[in-house]
Amino acid sequence: MVLNFLTYFRRSRDPKQRAMAHMTLAHSSAMRTMMQSGLFLKKQAWLWPILAVLALSVVGYGVSSAIRLTMKQSFQSQLQTLLNVETAMLETWMGTQADSAEAQANSQQVRAIVEKLISASEGLTPEPSDTVPTQLIAQLGRDLSPGMASQDFVGYFVTDRQMKILAGSHAELMGRTVPQFESFLLKTLDGNSAISAPFPSVVLMKDDSGQMRTGLPTMFVSAPIRDAGFQVVGALALEIRPELEFTRILQLGRIGISGETYAFNKQGLMVSNSRFDEDLMLMGLLPDVPGAKSILNLTLRNPGGNMAKGFRSKIRRAELPLTKMAANAVAGEAGVDVEGYQDYRGVPVVGAWTWLPKYGIGIATEVDYAEAFQPLNIVQWMFSGIYTLLGLCSVALFVVTLVVARLRREAQRSAIEAKQLGQYVLDRKLGSGGMGVVYKGHHAMLRRPTAIKMLNVDLVNDSSIQRFEREVQITCQLNHPNTVAVYDYGRTPEGVFYYAMEYLDGIDLQVLVERYGPQSESRVIRILTQVCGSLFEAHSQGLVHRDIKPANIMINRRGSEPDLVKVLDFGLVKALDEKKQSGLTTNGLTGTPLYMSPEAIQTPLLVDTRSDLYAVGAVGYFLLTGQAVFNAQSLVELCRQHVAQVPDAPSLRLARAVSPALEDAILACLEKNPAKRPQTARDLALRLAKTPTANDWTLNEAEAWWSRHESGRETPHPSSSPQTDSRDATRPLASDYQANAVTIGHINLTTSPSGDSPYAKTTFGPSSAD
Repeated sequence: MVLNFLTYFRRSRDPKQRAMAHMTLAHSSAMRTMMQSGLFLKKQAWLWPILAVLALSVVGYGVSSAIRLTMKQSFQSQLQTLLNVETAMLETWMGTQADSAEAQANSQQVRAIVEKLISASEGLTPEPSDTVPTQLIAQLGRDLSPGMASQDFVGYFVTDRQMKILAGSHAELMGRTVPQFESFLLKTLDGNSAISAPFPSVVLMKDDSGQMRTGLPTMFVSAPIRDAGFQVVGALALEIRPELEFTRILQLGRIGISGETYAFNKQGLMVSNSRFDEDLMLMGLLPDVPGAKSILNLTLRNPGGNMAKGFRSKIRRAELPLTKMAANAVAGEAGVDVEGYQDYRGVPVVGAWTWLPKYGIGIATEVDYAEAFQPLNIVQWMFSGIYTLLGLCSVALFVVTLVVARLRREAQRSAIEAKQLGQYVLDRKLGSGGMGVVYKGHHAMLRRPTAIKMLNVDLVNDSSIQRFEREVQITCQLNHPNTVAVYDYGRTPEGVFYYAMEYLDGIDLQVLVERYGPQSESRVIRILTQVCGSLFEAHSQGLVHRDIKPANIMINRRGSEPDLVKVLDFGLVKALDEKKQSGLTTNGLTGTPLYMSPEAIQTPLLVDTRSDLYAVGAVGYFLLTGQAVFNAQSLVELCRQHVAQVPDAPSLRLARAVSPALEDAILACLEKNPAKRPQTARDLALRLAKTPTANDWTLNEAEAWWSRHESGRETPHPSSSPQTDSRDATRPLASDYQANAVTIGHINLTTSPSGDSPYAKTTFGPSSAD
């Protein structure tokens, strides 16, 4: 096993020959396949219509799926936005009602009258009189009347701490304790304003036709009444007609012809009006009587079929389950469903919903599925017409395809010979990695030096393309000056995927230490601080790098700024939101063994930003001591050390004193328990800034260092690695540009620039090429 491993590893020492061999083989195989296919299709022209139909079917399905996906995403966003707006409007309105109630309850006149009413109720008035409470109640009504009129309150009542009604606009409630009021009065008597969900009235009220009856929708907002000692002595409740402002706010939220927004309580009972009341009467869901409304009369139950198309359930409605939306909402779960579900009419709809525990109601906004995805019919009709015309176009398609194929082959040859990728000219190859090949080039018109990364032709498949695109997209989101910048991304007509990034003319930290030995404390702090800046931006966007190591960090001299750090290789980045990640990362162990955190080894799917900070600590340890945190003879032993072994202090490894603050910061990053590490990259940067030696590496010293080493006359530090480096010391160095990848079984290793030790990506589980 060991011999096989070494054999594979030795074979990877000449990356240029292997890459050229692979490219030549791929090129010849592709050309041979295209020629054979062309000859076959010339002889079997009758296959073209069949192939065209199949191709068009695939395209039609793809376009339809893409449109459907786009529409779903758009509708999901629209529904969620509308729901958020409606919820915010409703909460604002409820907050306004609560403020009004509190203002009334805190009025000096109201408080004084209520105290007298309570005293009279308890028999504590010095001169009992039957007329005193009547006069107080009348005075209370006069004091409350202006505020009630301005906020459209239609009634009120006042209770003591026992919830007994002392005064109110409904004389029949005087002296009673009403169970229906307990839910909001209990909150109010605890000192908090409360607003109830709509419920049936217990007193006679006028309906729309002017008749007096009970059971009409009503709701109350209540506020505590306090005495001079600020103790709650009672409650003031103001009555609201929900079919006015409450329902009107909800009815503003409509999408299209069939969209509606409504509210419901814990039992799934609708507490606002539906826009389909007339239709609900025809379906039998509402009584066919004048003035019948869905508010407080319709429970959100799934009938099991589309009642709008004549379906009638054989089961009593009270025994039917709640709709999917209502069941999730009353369970306290907010959500959006654009796949489709049946509403209370049995009509397929898409919708969004949320639950407001403070008010004990749910809010939902829905639109019929048929209306939401009606544009898809146009696409289907379009493809039906194309299928009809396909027979007439088959011969022309065959001829055009032959011409295009010939031009494509010529363009491929020209692009390879001219080393031209779109607007970029390739100058020379810098190296290759696990996914692509990197060239130094320049923009044809701007003449700006550029590093151009192309997807390795041996790895071109859907998965590798998605990974390649994902690396570009993620890196483009990051704008920190210490993160490598991406200029452009494209695909040539010949099918070569590439992206252009800034050309870095420095060296990576692996080479820095190998050539010049351990670095000074202040320079280490300067480097790590810049790395933290790059990572903090990535972490703030929910991204974990997962492969922080010296070879992925370059130090450069950019313009007049020496020691400018650039963080590279976001190809293995992991999104904390797995939906955002889209399954493009492997489900196994991913990273660099020498710089891998314990949790990345034990539970790779659960790594977070603190795993990157462990690697930053390991990089700092390497810069400071010239050695990795752990050294082992095997990968298994190395992983065991990361998981279980406590690292030696840098001062012990160096056999000399190291600033305690810097040493503590590095060892804190290397804690086995992520909770004991710095929790963010900014926390680590601030901690490093407080180190006494943080400012010792001055701009002049950095400038002098680069001036010495750019001349190419200085020899490597005597304590650097004894490995020889065959590369030209004057050319740019970066592991992302020059790493040489080899896959052994399901273990993906990337050799060091010297080709002697595995220090880069290791993956257990399916490799990216699988």
